[in-house]
Amino acid sequence: MAPATNATPPTGKNQARGFALYVGIDEATAAANGIDLAKIVEALKNLTTQLVPDAQTYAAVALAPEQAGGRDVDVVRLALQEPSAVARHRGDESASDKEGSGVTIDISRKRILIDDETAPLTFKEFELLQFLVIHKGLTVSRSELIAALWRADDVDIPNERTIDVHVRRLRAKLGRFEDIVRTVRGIGYRYDTHADVTVLHASAPSPDMF
Repeated sequence: MAPATNATPPTGKNQARGFALYVGIDEATAAANGIDLAKIVEALKNLTTQLVPDAQTYAAVALAPEQAGGRDVDVVRLALQEPSAVARHRGDESASDKEGSGVTIDISRKRILIDDETAPLTFKEFELLQFLVIHKGLTVSRSELIAALWRADDVDIPNERTIDVHVRRLRAKLGRFEDIVRTVRGIGYRYDTHADVTVLHASAPSPDMF
């Protein structure tokens, strides 16, 4: 007779065995904050050990070309081959549909979908996001936004300070994807290619493509 065993038979189901934390920070940014990447990694590993002494950790540094555009964390996700980031980078629409999440900026229909739900953006909020998307990778100053999106005879023309209010309202409606509109301190705003964003362009140039 075979000896009794207390081992739990496999169920065939997947279970969480750990997690990956992607951190977007380059050496220059770390140095500006008085630290280096190695110390950040060591601190995170030490914290994990303090919380769960038996936990195993592994760290990998993401290397990418200096000219790689986009948020640092998205560059890291792509460099380390995180599946959803790779799928979106390749334009794998079927993978995006299966995930059922992310942002679709539909320039042809003038609408934003967040997790397949239409976001309640005003016309001006959509124009603001559209302008940044069309000029992706470029930092757009507040004065440029005002000149492009408001006519001289508009009664509600913002100044460079109140343009921030419009951006805040836009970000609030983008929810957890608010950081697709990046602030460039002292200059203005920018949109970079984002792993969770799909942009649908019109088949013909729109008259408001700036």
